[in-house]
Amino acid sequence: MFDKSVYVNRRERLMQKMSGGLVLILGNGEAPANYTDNTYKFRQDSSFLYFFGLNQPGFAGVMDVDSGETCLFGNDVDMDDIIWMGPQPSVKEQAASVGVVNSAPFAKLAEVLQQAISAGRKIHFLPPYRFRNMLLLEDLLGIHHSLVKKYASLELIKAVVSLRSVKEQCEIDEIDRACNIGYEMHVAAMKNALPGVKEHYIAGLIEGIAASYGSMVSFPVILSQNGETLHNHDHSKTLTVGRMMLTDAGAETTMNYCSDFTRTVPVGGRFDQRQKDVYNIVLACNNKAIEIARPGVTYQYVHLEVCKVLAQGLKDLGLMKGDVNAAVAAGAHALFMPHGLGHMMGLDVHDMEDLGQIYVGYDDETRPIQQFGTSSLRMGRRLEKGFVITDEPGCYFIPALIDQWREQGLHKEFLVYDKIETYKDFGGIRLEDDILITDNGSRFMGERRTPITVEEVENTING
Repeated sequence: MFDKSVYVNRRERLMQKMSGGLVLILGNGEAPANYTDNTYKFRQDSSFLYFFGLNQPGFAGVMDVDSGETCLFGNDVDMDDIIWMGPQPSVKEQAASVGVVNSAPFAKLAEVLQQAISAGRKIHFLPPYRFRNMLLLEDLLGIHHSLVKKYASLELIKAVVSLRSVKEQCEIDEIDRACNIGYEMHVAAMKNALPGVKEHYIAGLIEGIAASYGSMVSFPVILSQNGETLHNHDHSKTLTVGRMMLTDAGAETTMNYCSDFTRTVPVGGRFDQRQKDVYNIVLACNNKAIEIARPGVTYQYVHLEVCKVLAQGLKDLGLMKGDVNAAVAAGAHALFMPHGLGHMMGLDVHDMEDLGQIYVGYDDETRPIQQFGTSSLRMGRRLEKGFVITDEPGCYFIPALIDQWREQGLHKEFLVYDKIETYKDFGGIRLEDDILITDNGSRFMGERRTPITVEEVENTING
């Protein structure tokens, strides 16, 4: 937990952005895996963590915008809890640790909200993503659970996004720690990318590294020698020479801040020439983004400039043809990169995605481009100092997509299908770093950049 002044300041700044009424921030409860007492690893709601900092289940916080008062609702443990869990601080003590003076039992929350509703006051809440909280909001506010999301406060969503987008120094320090753990995870994955090794062994190994820091992975590990499947969670294959292993993984610190890196390495430690050619194109794309990302530039612009680097590289290899700018404008490059360049990162690996990506990654100035590939760009708006974003270009040869486009005759003026056919056994490459937008540019997160050049990767694998 940060110093309590951090949470006091955040709540004050939030209330300054609101027009009035009550702000309700629900924490998460335990989630049973297969029966009540066998739960998944607890993960607190990120906005509750941001404003209240308490990483235990069963809490809710209410901020009265008009009076400036805040109250934490939760239940003290009883003797049965103490027997199994040991002594626990009281709700009042936990509230005081984050600068909240008022606290009350959880059952009191319904009474407080009903009094506000009876007085005609607005109750602001964020869109729930867990069914428990949808049902809880139905009980508290009388809104059917199927309609709860529609009544979420847009005013609150925009206020929270504006605060959480720009990272404080304490947050930057935590993300750097997460990136340092991520560095160790990816170096370990590289060193074990050897013929005969099971993918699930390496996936388990790097999850264990995260756990050894009292941490956890920031999302389910993506690790596969079939990297043309963008989010491949199948770890059942045995690594073979001639393939490349794509690893997309990150750590989440004990403070719940995240990292998210991707590296693609040759099984056995040596790229062949074809792999090296495509790899260096993707690396050039990654470096282009870090070169031009800075305050005042939209990330949508950065994405499109990176796509031009990709298209030019593929044209040089004989896989594309024609005018590069026209090819990108038409969306022909998306055959090879059918996703966006990156997303916000912080307390969530896809930061604030539960609040609605259109509010996190876009605004009234910058709107999504509704074109295959670019429509998947999660972060497009103008960059500001303190944003933490991912830089993750890729190049994939997806046989089913190639077949579909060729059959439909899409972008024949830009795509050399006969040459592309010879790459259908290639797989895919993605290279992802986490970057902080600084005063006049950007920097990599973490103490060291995870090995990324051909030479660095080969040397790491070969010891």
